[in-house]
Amino acid sequence: MKHSKLKTFIIFFAITLVGFGGISLTSLKQDYFEMSKQLEIMNSVFRELNIYYVDPLSPGELVHTGIDAMLESLDPYTRYYPEEKMEDVRFISTGEYGGIGISIKETWDGLFIVTNVRENSPAEIAGLNLGDQIASVKGKSVEGTDVDIIGDQIKGTSGTDVELGIIKYGESSETAVTLERMKIKSPDIIYSGMISEKTGYLILDKFTKTASSEVKKSLVHLTDSLGAENIVLDLRGNGGGLLREAVNIVNFFVPKGTEVVEMRGKTEAWNKSYSALRNPLLKDIPLAVLIDEKSASASEIVSGALQELDRAVIIGRESFGKGLVQQTKDLAYGSRMKITVAKYYTPSGRCVQRLDYSANGDATEAADSTLKVFYTANGRPILEGRGVFPDIEIDAEYYGYVLTGLLKNDVFFDFVISRPDIVVEDPSSYQLSDELYNDFIAFVQSEFVSTEREAPYECATNELLDILETSLEDDGLLVKNAALLETFKSSTAPNILVDIQKNEDQIRTALEEEIVYHKTNTNGLFKYQLPKDPNSQKAIEILESGEYMNILLGPAK
Repeated sequence: MKHSKLKTFIIFFAITLVGFGGISLTSLKQDYFEMSKQLEIMNSVFRELNIYYVDPLSPGELVHTGIDAMLESLDPYTRYYPEEKMEDVRFISTGEYGGIGISIKETWDGLFIVTNVRENSPAEIAGLNLGDQIASVKGKSVEGTDVDIIGDQIKGTSGTDVELGIIKYGESSETAVTLERMKIKSPDIIYSGMISEKTGYLILDKFTKTASSEVKKSLVHLTDSLGAENIVLDLRGNGGGLLREAVNIVNFFVPKGTEVVEMRGKTEAWNKSYSALRNPLLKDIPLAVLIDEKSASASEIVSGALQELDRAVIIGRESFGKGLVQQTKDLAYGSRMKITVAKYYTPSGRCVQRLDYSANGDATEAADSTLKVFYTANGRPILEGRGVFPDIEIDAEYYGYVLTGLLKNDVFFDFVISRPDIVVEDPSSYQLSDELYNDFIAFVQSEFVSTEREAPYECATNELLDILETSLEDDGLLVKNAALLETFKSSTAPNILVDIQKNEDQIRTALEEEIVYHKTNTNGLFKYQLPKDPNSQKAIEILESGEYMNILLGPAK
């Protein structure tokens, strides 16, 4: 009986694919036996494990493990979402989730600390502040738990309650707090304003279903109310989202009927072309788009299309290179699956996908010599297979190992929350006083030097010495060279106070950013950062000079 049901299901599945995907019935018949065989083997393994395995098993966990392992053999974007992960799925498409409005992170010593509290959120109303510790969720200690799991436990359906155990900053006792979750909407536009007298600037964080409407609202405000004559669209760090929103945003700048992106899949159903459906909002306004190595998917559709249509100058660093399209499918019992169904191609026919995933999930990157050259509307050469390469490349800011270690170990954060007396009146002009910088040095001394706590970083030389030590031990030479090795290690050991003074400029800037962010808000942080950002300043320079058109016109004919 069970075998009959399985057979019926597979035949129904095959017919469904024929009806909607354009796959021939003959082709599916050839695969039917293999599919039936493998499903029956899987069912047998699961049944025998459940009956005979020596320890109790959770059928749900076992199946989830099997599904995860199966999908792991494919590309990293095909994913399964069980019912309890539906908040994550909803956030991807809508930017909304049920929660209490906090961000948390794990500290160097394994504590889970509140790093952000949204205005008017349940967390703010309940009195949660920066630096407060989450000690338990639903009465269960979070010690040793992954921070993502804690986040999932705090999130849930809007209107339901969650109980947290909170240890207030500077205190030691835990207090139980019950908060009612509410619908939290994370905006797509996280900053919009003027960065010069003539140039408007907006940062698009993601592409949810409201992205294009938020961008349109910002563009209208910048041009009509603030008098912007140029626009900078910042897509740095934007990992993508909904394809249709990307097409709509390109449409704000290009004529109706212009092809923006083409999808090519295994079946006819996924071979689609998307064009601008409306007249442009800002057809001729000079435009720059900022990208970096974290700009992916929908960000690459926008930047790639605008580059190929010679509608914008692209500034920054080579983008991520994700030219794959996913479709979400509903599954049984409230679960869902996100499946890679196609690759997308920009107007010239270029695919920005960097890695090619084989049937077993192995990823390979095409050699430079095999990359095909495409051309923009004005004849500028561009390569496929490497994401979107900027017209103007700006090197990434170098973070030394001292600064990186201090950031990773929350040293700046710890100092700022210990100083409620710090006030920031104007983020754009904020400058750290020598007195406050010296207070930070004293704080570091009390945290690391006086307590003999290990420095929060290790220099590259010491890392190499550790590798050398392992090699000497493997070769049986460690005892003979132990004294010499120890002398080297002692001479290169971190001296945190000396190292901070050597890197004072970077340390001051990082501390100023931390202070501005926590004493104002995200808006304040951008007002502080943008005047110092080489990418945005280069955009202003290009847009407000003749260089903009010279770049877009391409090589002389």
